[in-house]
Amino acid sequence: MTHPVTLFTGQWADLPLEELCRHAKEMGYDGLELACWGDHFDVWQAVADDTYCERKIQLLDSYGLRVDAISNHLVGQAVCDDIDARHRAILPQHVWGDGNPEGVRQRAAQEMMRTAQAAARLGVKVVNGFTGSSIWRYLYSFPPVPKDMIDAGFEDFARRWRPILDEFQKYDVRFALEVHPTEIAFDIVTAQRALDVLDYHPAFGFNFDPSHLAYQGVDYIEFLRRFHQRIFHVHMKDVTWAPAPALSGVFGGHLDFGDPRRYWDFRSLGRGRIDFEAIIRALHEIHYTGPLSVEWEYAGMDRFHGAREACAFVRRLDFPPSAQKFDAAFSNE
Repeated sequence: MTHPVTLFTGQWADLPLEELCRHAKEMGYDGLELACWGDHFDVWQAVADDTYCERKIQLLDSYGLRVDAISNHLVGQAVCDDIDARHRAILPQHVWGDGNPEGVRQRAAQEMMRTAQAAARLGVKVVNGFTGSSIWRYLYSFPPVPKDMIDAGFEDFARRWRPILDEFQKYDVRFALEVHPTEIAFDIVTAQRALDVLDYHPAFGFNFDPSHLAYQGVDYIEFLRRFHQRIFHVHMKDVTWAPAPALSGVFGGHLDFGDPRRYWDFRSLGRGRIDFEAIIRALHEIHYTGPLSVEWEYAGMDRFHGAREACAFVRRLDFPPSAQKFDAAFSNE
């Protein structure tokens, strides 16, 4: 069997969920990865209202759509971050509260624990998201960053996330970190360190998204192979980067997405430089059977056109793995 093709709703949260369901079905998707913002999925209502999740499932069912995962990137970001005015724009008011940084971090942690319970009520086993990081600002080591400052950042991550992950384990739900700049893990080395500092907590793994690795120069196929037991979910998103020196580099030059002076930028699937066929082969190697969830981002294209072509691209690219060796028919045994 091929993988189900789903659409991550985070970039579509301006649309009511029912309207997006209609569009997703028309564009050919099998289901939705529900974002915990907009009206797509409300963590508090899912926990407090015994009929909320049932009504969400009924809505999806009415359009022939499935749900395999929910995502709470925005709240997860605040668990470890140095909180500032940017977070107020992305957090629910009950998490932001009075804006006191430590209070925000603690309320975000409580909300992530609630998200595990909400996911269980919905009947999904994976919550995708971010962790935030207290040490991302030290990425470029000048003034020189002492090793103990980086150690303290990973210890802070483990201290804040262990209780959250324990709650996930209690509800038999797994948290999948989208390895990504600004998070505690943004490449293979830091992903390994995150696993190590958590003592390989069984509820912690990764939402694989090659678009955040490739332009950095990270081997995204090796990521799949090295962490094969921890690939809980997969995002399909493309990215391009300049084949020659550009006006800005990997750090982006403080330029908006879509600015032609950027060294790298996201693209609609099949229009960037990601080798998706190699990804499909690697996913078969590691026996990943979950969804291929399209996270559609491209500043230069209409999103409905892009999401439709992305779905068709994934379906054309994916294929069922072989159940036997190709030369088995030669044998007379």
